[in-house]
Amino acid sequence: MNFLEVQFALRGRTLPADHSYALYSAVKQLLPSYAQKNQQSEESVIPINLPADVRLCSIPGIPDKDGMIYLHRGSRMRLRCPAEQVQFWYRLLQNQVLDIRGHLIRLVQPRLTLPQPSDTLKARLVTFKLEAIDHAEVPYYFLESCKKGLERLEIRAQASIDSTAAGDLARRTLQVKDKKILGYGVIVEGLSDDDSLKLQWHGLGGRQHFGCGWFYPVREEANDS
Repeated sequence: MNFLEVQFALRGRTLPADHSYALYSAVKQLLPSYAQKNQQSEESVIPINLPADVRLCSIPGIPDKDGMIYLHRGSRMRLRCPAEQVQFWYRLLQNQVLDIRGHLIRLVQPRLTLPQPSDTLKARLVTFKLEAIDHAEVPYYFLESCKKGLERLEIRAQASIDSTAAGDLARRTLQVKDKKILGYGVIVEGLSDDDSLKLQWHGLGGRQHFGCGWFYPVREEANDS
């Protein structure tokens, strides 16, 4: 699969720290109006929902410890999609204003990038369906799910749960409507170039429209501040 990443610089100040579902909803709301506006065009079929092969990333920022983040010059709205869909998403999102739970951001200065291979990738949040498992055993079954996910993709690498700056397990949650979903930050090491690109495309776990399972080279963290 040939895929590209579209990145947009942002005009705005703040976002909710847990904004991934709201970002997905804001992008999704653009699709029906765009389809209606272009219904007489000869373009390829316009989706009315986000296709399964389109992935969004949560937007990085500086946390204020009160459920908010402040955007900085490195903050980007990022989307990965098959190469043949790039023109559609580029046109749809360019210069749009998104309402993220009352916080307005404008998407500007779009650019296209090729994901770069790295032997170590990280994801801020990966989720699996583990609700029925005793809390104390969640990390074990979570890592088992990561291992099986890599095996399904025929990727030979080692997954581990990331840690926070304080040395705790990077246990994180995602709010989807009235439900909180548990997950962890994940590091995958020992990747070949092909497997690195494969993992960046397929990700691990569910809720990938909401930014989960989005893997990136560790070196990108230095550019997020």
